[in-house]
Amino acid sequence: MKFLIDNALSPNMTEGLKKAGHDAVHVRDLGMAAAKDQEIMELALKDDRVIVSADTDFGTLLALRELSKPSFVLFRRSDKRPVALLMQLLANLDQFEEALTQGAVVVIEDKRIRIRQLQIGVQE
Repeated sequence: MKFLIDNALSPNMTEGLKKAGHDAVHVRDLGMAAAKDQEIMELALKDDRVIVSADTDFGTLLALRELSKPSFVLFRRSDKRPVALLMQLLANLDQFEEALTQGAVVVIEDKRIRIRQLQIGVQE
């Protein structure tokens, strides 16, 4: 799976995902640390990457633009340590990986994971 890690999360997420066999890049590695959310979303759409962030704005942008992609993983956890977030993502990825390939928003909270298909959009 291909991931684009947003500036709201540590670059350590990128390294952990790579070690787990995924194609992952952090916005800082692309010189996009100061990029607007819209620019990050456009890059994720172009490169078919899943955005991983703690910033809720991406969900709003997807809804406003009526997009079915890119998929988006949102962390809403009290434990924000990079290692804890990475372990939570990797431990549960198999349960929502298919949804992410089709277009989804996945919200990872302390005690639950919500998966919402992005069937609202007509653009891809």
